Amino acid sequence: MSEKRAVILASGGMDSATAAAVAQDAGYELYMLHTSYGQQTETKEYECAKAQAKAFGAADFLHLTTDHLSKIGASSLTDDEMDVEDADMDSDEIPSSYVPFRNANLLSMATSYAEANDCEAVFIGAHSEDFSGYPDCRPEFFEAFQQVVDVGTKPETKISIEAPFVEASKTDIAERGLELDVPYEHTWSCYRDETPACGTCDACAFRLQAFQNLGERDPIEYAERPAYIES
Repeated sequence: MSEKRAVILASGGMDSATAAAVAQDAGYELYMLHTSYGQQTETKEYECAKAQAKAFGAADFLHLTTDHLSKIGASSLTDDEMDVEDADMDSDEIPSSYVPFRNANLLSMATSYAEANDCEAVFIGAHSEDFSGYPDCRPEFFEAFQQVVDVGTKPETKISIEAPFVEASKTDIAERGLELDVPYEHTWSCYRDETPACGTCDACAFRLQAFQNLGERDPIEYAERPAYIES
C-alpha cells in the first residue's frame, strides 16, 4: 500500500484524469472527489469520474452534490437562460462558461476531504489555456490558495496544492496522458451535450485540437469533428 495519499479533483474530464495518472505515477494513493453543481453535463461527468476511479483503482471515491453555484448562476454551464457559446480559440475575453470563483469552492471541499483522510496533496488539472480565460486558474491563484490551506488547517496538517499542468498546453496534457495510458474513453469535456459531444464548444475544440496536434483520434463520440489545426 502506498504511504502517501492525494485527493484528485476529478471533474470527469481529460485534464483531471491525466492529473490523477500523474499523481499515481508519483506514488500517491488516490482519493477522488467529484462534484455535481448543476452543470449541464453533470450526469455524464459523474459517470466518467466513477469509471476513472475504477480504472485507477482509487482508494476512495467521494461524490458531492451541491447546488449553490447553479443558484448563483452567471455561467452558461449552470444557467439555462445562457447559451454555451461556440469556440473562439483566439479570444482574450472571459468566456460565458466561467463559473464565478468555482475553483475556490472546489479546492475548499478537496482540502477538507484531504485533511480528514491524512492526504498530503490535492491535485487539480488546470492548465495554461484555462488561465487565459478563467481567473481562478492562474498560477497566482493557486499560490494564494496554498497560503489559505497553510493557515486554515491544523498545525500538523501539511497539504500541497498541486496544479501539474499550470504551465502546460492541452496538447502537452494529452501527450503525457497517452504516455501514462489514461483511459480517455472515460472522460468528457463537452460543455453543451451529454452524448454525443458537440465538437464545437470551447472545451471540445481545445480537446480535439490537442489530439489532432498529436496525430491521434480522440476516442469519444462527437456530433462533429471539425479540424482545429491548419493542414
